[in-house]
Order: sequence, then C-alpha cells, then structure tokens
Amino acid sequence: MLLHELGHLIAARSCNVAASELGLGLGRRLCGFRVKSIAFSLRLVPLGSFVRLDGTALKQLSVEKQLFVHLAGVAVNLALGLATYGTMLGWINLLVAGGNVLPLYQHDGWKCGVVLMRALLRRQSRSVEWAFTFSGGFVSVVIGWAVVRLFI
Repeated sequence: MLLHELGHLIAARSCNVAASELGLGLGRRLCGFRVKSIAFSLRLVPLGSFVRLDGTALKQLSVEKQLFVHLAGVAVNLALGLATYGTMLGWINLLVAGGNVLPLYQHDGWKCGVVLMRALLRRQSRSVEWAFTFSGGFVSVVIGWAVVRLFI
C-alpha cells in the first residue's frame, strides 16, 4: 500500500499538486512523522491507505494529468506485480492494481470515471455521479463474483 500511495504522491508532486499527508490505514492516527510539508501517519484500522492531496489544485489540471495522478498508484502496482510475477508479492500487487481500477466509491477507478464524466458533461452533476457510484458498485460486485467463480 505504501508504494501504491507513493506513486500517487510522486505523480501529484510532478504536476505541482500539494500533498499534506500519506496515511497507512484508516481511522484514528496512532503515530507518524513529518518530512518537509508531508505528514506520514500510521492509523488504527489496517484497511486501506490514502494520500491527502490539494483537491482544488488537482481539479484545475487537464483531464490527462488528473488521470495520470489517479492511475499512478495502479501503475506502480502493475510494475511491481510484473517485476515479481509468480511470487506472493507479485500476486498481491496485481490484485491491488485490479481492485483499484474497479469503479468502487473513492477508489482510483471511480475517481477516473468521475473525472471523465465531468469532462464529457463539462460540469459536475450530482445525479449522474450518484448513478455512476451506485452502478459502479454493482458492476464491481458482479466482476468480483465472476473472478471468484473462475478461480475457486
């Protein structure tokens, strides 16, 4: 998870988008340290991770650069997965990459979908984004069920 989030962080910084925190886990902060302007924190619930980016600056980027930032973590996981293919680390990275491209709420695939929808509509639309969020969750469950059926 750390390498995935570092991918987002490096991509954001290369596009001049500020980041204030990289967190491993969710919930209450247990401990952490700061390197220049970025706080690195370990959180209570060991499910998930995040990079807290300047959303306003990110939304002002071109669609291509927004997608670059959102997909940078997936690219890191794919590269690591292919470089270590056949090992447990390889499979974990490929699984994390696959899971993150699904259009699940607040995952990278969902964020890319929202960026593309806003670009196509040339505006924000709560109803369209809500429909995308709901249908994306449903599609993700169906894809997950199909993958489980194929391999188990």
